[in-house]
Amino acid sequence: MPANKTPAPARGEPQGDAGSRPLRADARRNRARILEVAVEVFATEGLAVPIDEIARRAGVGAGTVYRHFPTKESLVEAIVRDSVERLIERARCLLAADDPGAAFFGFFSSAVEAGLENKALGDAIAAAGFDREAIVEEELLGAIGKLLRRAQRAGAVRRDVDAADVKALVLGCLAMERCRAEGDAPRRLVAVVCDGLRARQGR
Repeated sequence: MPANKTPAPARGEPQGDAGSRPLRADARRNRARILEVAVEVFATEGLAVPIDEIARRAGVGAGTVYRHFPTKESLVEAIVRDSVERLIERARCLLAADDPGAAFFGFFSSAVEAGLENKALGDAIAAAGFDREAIVEEELLGAIGKLLRRAQRAGAVRRDVDAADVKALVLGCLAMERCRAEGDAPRRLVAVVCDGLRARQGR
């Protein structure tokens, strides 16, 4: 490697202001704490809460927040990315599973669960006009696609669906689970959809 080049940081590692070098340990802790507090505050109180209040509750100075997240939009984007990157990382880990079908259906269920757990935050982000899907569309679809194709090659999932179909089905399950009447069997729709995705003779 030429002497004047800096090695590229590992994928997913938090970067400095210019994205040129990894953050120090204390800066990583501050960033993680800011995200943790912002998720809780935005989910319970909405996105109108000012950055200075996020800083106060996180126990850091406002300048620290602005160094990591210059605008509220950049903070919201980081929250969305953090959530989805957890799903993407789970998908990548499942690519090594012995049973491709079980890995795919397990991921499908966990994606719905993650969406349900983040309902309040998701509603706040949507109400503020942020396009959550556009932020991570390509990466998420890529991760889903790899799991899906592996399961299809193993004969566990029908071959006439693609990653975009799976993503749409996850969103559909989320919408229906949120609207289900009290007393309905929880996650019933997830089970129905997963059954419909399973490979049958002739498809």
